[in-house]
Amino acid sequence: MHNSSLHISLLVITICLAALSSCTDYNKVLKSTDTEEKWEFAQAALDSNECFKALPLLEELVGLTRGTQRAEDVQFKYAEAHYCVNDFYLARYYFTSYAKTFPNSPLVEEVEFKSAICSYNLSPNWSLDQTETKSAIQELQLFMDKYPGSALRDSSQTMIDQLRDKLEKKSFESAAIFHKIGQYKSATIALKNALNDFPDSQYREKMHFLILDSYYQYALQSTDRRKIERFNDATEAFHTFASRFPESSYYSDAQNIYEDCVKSVETLESQQQLN
Repeated sequence: MHNSSLHISLLVITICLAALSSCTDYNKVLKSTDTEEKWEFAQAALDSNECFKALPLLEELVGLTRGTQRAEDVQFKYAEAHYCVNDFYLARYYFTSYAKTFPNSPLVEEVEFKSAICSYNLSPNWSLDQTETKSAIQELQLFMDKYPGSALRDSSQTMIDQLRDKLEKKSFESAAIFHKIGQYKSATIALKNALNDFPDSQYREKMHFLILDSYYQYALQSTDRRKIERFNDATEAFHTFASRFPESSYYSDAQNIYEDCVKSVETLESQQQLN
């Protein structure tokens, strides 16, 4: 037991000394005026995934090497370091800057792809503003148009599909909320717009049902003078739904709505004739 404790203590001391030595070495390099030493240390830090150590060195080297043959390598590594620490805003900025500054570099295709990945990673949850999502789709599509034979084409298309799914969900949920809160007229407009934007949406079956139910609920809330017209709108929506989704799990509910609409119209028309 005593020997085991001693061994653990020695191990802890060794690790602490190594860490202290590493910190001391890093501080020396930070203060050094040797550009070559800074460059070698920064590359090693990146290779070891110690990207936060590489960043301040590379930031300094960008200025020190500007106009030299090493500038291209340094600026690429500087963008990579931001990418490594998940600072996608700055990584995108520096990847884009690199591509503009060194348009003939053999790394331009990789750099432009990584810039697009940054935009992909900056796309927020579907419930938030989707401006970044739309920008990412445009950037990835531009990459695919520019490099039609790229080995990265499939990856780009996969990301575009995932981003479009997010826009599709945003569109559906934003429209469906009107139905949920009882704003049925707004619901029919928003749901139809969502279907126009995404005609092949994975949510189209539910959207068609919600359009039907929105027309029906809106008719129920209407004055007698407007009810016939709105029940007929619901009936038309039922026929559209039934023709497109005859096997739908919503079909039974849709059929009940339709039958009530038909009966309601018959009753209202009979009342009108009596009056």
